[in-house]
Amino acid sequence: MERAFNFSSTISKIENFKIFRAVRDGLVHIIPVLIIGAFSVILLNFPVEAYQTFIGTFLDGFLEKVFSAVNSATFGVLSVYMAYSIARSFMKLQIDDKTASGGAIITSLLCFFIMAGAYLADFEIGHIGVKSMFLAIISGLGASASYVAFYKLLSGFTNRYNTVGSDRSFNRMLSTLLPIAIVTLLFALLNTLVTRIFDVDSFRSLISKAFNALFSIGSNGFFKGFFFVMLSSLLWFFGIHGSDTLEDVMQEYFYPGLSINQNAIAANGVPTEILTKEFFDCFVLMGGCGATICLLIAILIFSKNRARKGLGLTAAFPMIFNINELMVFGLPIIFNPIMLIPFLAVPLVCYSIAYVAIATGIVPMIVSQVDWTTPILLGGYYATGSIAGSILQLVNVAVGVLIYLPFVRMLDKQTSENAKKNYDSFMEFFKANEQTLATTRLIDLDNVYGEYAKDLCNDLRYGLKKQVVLAYQPQYHYDGKCIGVEALLRFEHPLLGMLYPPLIIKLAEEGGFLPDLEERILLKALEDRPFVQAQFGEGVKLSVNVTGTTVVTSRYIQFCQELNSKDQFEGKNICIEITEQAAISFNDETRAALLTLRDMGLLLAIDDFSMGQTSINYLRDSMFDIIKLDGSLVKGIFTHQNTRDIVSSIVQLATSLNLMVLAEYVDTEEKRSTLHEIGCDCYQGYLFSPAVFLKK
Repeated sequence: MERAFNFSSTISKIENFKIFRAVRDGLVHIIPVLIIGAFSVILLNFPVEAYQTFIGTFLDGFLEKVFSAVNSATFGVLSVYMAYSIARSFMKLQIDDKTASGGAIITSLLCFFIMAGAYLADFEIGHIGVKSMFLAIISGLGASASYVAFYKLLSGFTNRYNTVGSDRSFNRMLSTLLPIAIVTLLFALLNTLVTRIFDVDSFRSLISKAFNALFSIGSNGFFKGFFFVMLSSLLWFFGIHGSDTLEDVMQEYFYPGLSINQNAIAANGVPTEILTKEFFDCFVLMGGCGATICLLIAILIFSKNRARKGLGLTAAFPMIFNINELMVFGLPIIFNPIMLIPFLAVPLVCYSIAYVAIATGIVPMIVSQVDWTTPILLGGYYATGSIAGSILQLVNVAVGVLIYLPFVRMLDKQTSENAKKNYDSFMEFFKANEQTLATTRLIDLDNVYGEYAKDLCNDLRYGLKKQVVLAYQPQYHYDGKCIGVEALLRFEHPLLGMLYPPLIIKLAEEGGFLPDLEERILLKALEDRPFVQAQFGEGVKLSVNVTGTTVVTSRYIQFCQELNSKDQFEGKNICIEITEQAAISFNDETRAALLTLRDMGLLLAIDDFSMGQTSINYLRDSMFDIIKLDGSLVKGIFTHQNTRDIVSSIVQLATSLNLMVLAEYVDTEEKRSTLHEIGCDCYQGYLFSPAVFLKK
């Protein structure tokens, strides 16, 4: 029996190929360069004549020179960043050896410059800009892979020359020198063979020559333009700047179209050329390659993924001016199997619609030059001299959004599935090491779990006001009466569902927003109080957890005072349940803080009470009203006689001090009966009820 085709599984396998991952990760790492470069292009080419005059004349073109310098240092040498970043990403996936990684990066850069023609007398900086991104990928992957092979092959030989007492850095250099030299020589030989065989000056020139040859056949009709759009989009999908790679093709076959039309009008004739540079810029490359303005709109309106929407908002401004590298590399579109179909289909459909509209006379011929950074609607109007040009752009955008829409939803679904898998893996690690990690900062871990903890920490910070919810677990007296409820933190992550509460507290503490979270919990519990009373009975005690590090701070005290001034706590049976009591140092300042809370009419409870010295100290000044038995004591009353005696002693001590004792984790009738025999008559646990959400 044949297996059913699993699209999601196939996509996952494709995305996990080391080559694809290396290219995608490498491009993500150069996003800062892309953002800075994109804004420099906008500032240089902002399509307003007065602005262009200003930057060109102000202080003798000072601003123009500044923007040009930034552009040259970013997009002007973008392929160098690409070769470096891809080699680095590939080596991270390949071997765990920093020495070898450094050698591979150097090798990739050497090979890139050789194939780009750095040895030529007329070598220009444009040869290592966006036009050479294909070379950057070849060098980043090919040279790195070759280097790894020779590094491993020659490791035994190079290690012979490492001597005891010699400089370690020198030894490392020796281990990389021979592999670097061999791979560099091989790429130099390849480049020389290419120049001799194909009569070009470099491998880079061969690529340009090959693309020009593809378009030398046939006339400038529909199919040549169609093929141009398809090839440009396909190159972009593989991380190659399609527009610039095919710039020579554009110059030879499509640039002349505008001049032909303008000359025809000057001679009182009729313009005949549909395909011009402005045709592609205005009606096909809206928002950049792939007509990604359509993708942007689909994401901003229909995507449910917060990170993806955030990327869309960040990329929106440059995309207005048809600069979409941030979207292409940040989403990413490149090497993303889900996006291949719409990324190719949308510009081809837009091309076909525009070609037919102009060929049939619905939209006038293009007769005016329009800068490629001109925003949509304006570009269509300026190019054709008619509002019909703007309407055509709107039609193409609407069609493009509809095509992209199902694939955006597919991306959301895939992201959600991957997020849940990653969370399950992270939680497995966290719960298996929870005690050990208590004194470790998760966000500082130098591994995949540390990176995930940082992302989750940011999600928590962002969702503090919207995703924090409370569940309430009732507390019962032995006679069956509900005497109170404890508000328990829940965080409803939009992708992962309810998160593990101890993890939430830990990440909030590490992220520095634990006080904000605990204030939010108290505020929400007070908002819920009418519903608590309606569901569990008038006068029930409402307990809210606060960590020992927060409850005694001046900030928290002031927060409670502000709440109290608006609506008095006195007589409302609101209890502050202090957790992590070991963190409290009982000094005069601490006592004053707790007394201030009591004076407001708040009850105070000690969580996880045991017979330790720290716990006993809490009872000395009679500031607490309730003690909650440590869960390990309740669980151990059947397994250790000593534990039962300890619980009995705590109950007797509490009774003598007029304190309520409440036992958690009471999940069987046997536990309840045993605790009753000891003298503990207040309980919380699954025997009575799990934590429940309020009925509102």
